[in-house]
Amino acid sequence: MLTDAEPVLRRDPIMERLIEAHEPYVEPDWSEYERLCISIINQQLSTASAMAVRERVFELLEGEVTPETVLAAEDDALRDAGLSRSKIEYMRNAARAFQENDYTRDALADYSDEEVIDLLTEIKGIGEWTANMYLLFVLERPDVLPLGDLAVRRGIEQLYGDGEPDEMTPAEMREIAEAWRPYRSVATRYIWAEYEAESPAVL
Repeated sequence: MLTDAEPVLRRDPIMERLIEAHEPYVEPDWSEYERLCISIINQQLSTASAMAVRERVFELLEGEVTPETVLAAEDDALRDAGLSRSKIEYMRNAARAFQENDYTRDALADYSDEEVIDLLTEIKGIGEWTANMYLLFVLERPDVLPLGDLAVRRGIEQLYGDGEPDEMTPAEMREIAEAWRPYRSVATRYIWAEYEAESPAVL
């Protein structure tokens, strides 16, 4: 994807600098359900807190984060690992949905991004931000711009604005990102890489 995206992104001088300075942000090769659970854990938590909870939950489940292990786990154990009651419910809602439906890349290949978001947000506890993370990291869609992500917004403000929080509107950010189409996902990965370099362990 980067090979195709690079000539487009380099037309933006700031993005060209990021390409020269960083490798795009990448994650481990999580399974589809694991990555959805990670997004649920990350909801409304600082990065450090989310990472600590994720490690405890994964340790509790002995590294096997599947619909079956989540449904079988004791509530008290999951709460002791740091999950709120609502997040336990959300992870179990997702587990039952995964048992009933196929959310793999192949199964969703013919769905548009909007259709995937509509499908995932039918699961209680899955909002648009979580669905966008799924599009970007699991389905690897090329043109996702997750402005619901704080690090993306802060990164754009630092790179293209005066760096002050909430100085740029979402409309202004989308206008900037028009230059990155149809590879806004790749651009987002570079923004994360830059933001992580400036503020380690923010993602």
